[in-house]
Amino acid sequence: MKTYNGSGKKKCAVARVFFKIKKNKIRINNLKINEYFNKKINYKLIFDPIKITNSKNLDIKINVKGGGKNAQIMAVRNGVAKALLNYNKKYKKILSDNKLLTRDSRMVERKKIGKVKSRKSKQFSKR
Repeated sequence: MKTYNGSGKKKCAVARVFFKIKKNKIRINNLKINEYFNKKINYKLIFDPIKITNSKNLDIKINVKGGGKNAQIMAVRNGVAKALLNYNKKYKKILSDNKLLTRDSRMVERKKIGKVKSRKSKQFSKR
């Protein structure tokens, strides 16, 4: 049985996605998806690439680390889309039209010397 893989990133979160065509099962860091991402967070975004391509019977294993939960969800979404692209090259048009293959390159701006944060300054007093 062939394994297809893809990796996705968002901010500091990195997700490695592996899947086989078997039974419909998703594991994230050896936990079920609703155990890893609690109910409050909308983790249904992960299933967007699978719904758009009408893929079925995918046994998905995901390793994700770094960042917050929201960034991890977006990294997993990007990784699943790239893994589906490795599985079938015909999905490229569908996935790219829905902007699932592009990595969100926005990162946190670094803190500058003499400032409180990256742009916030100390309060200025004239007298």
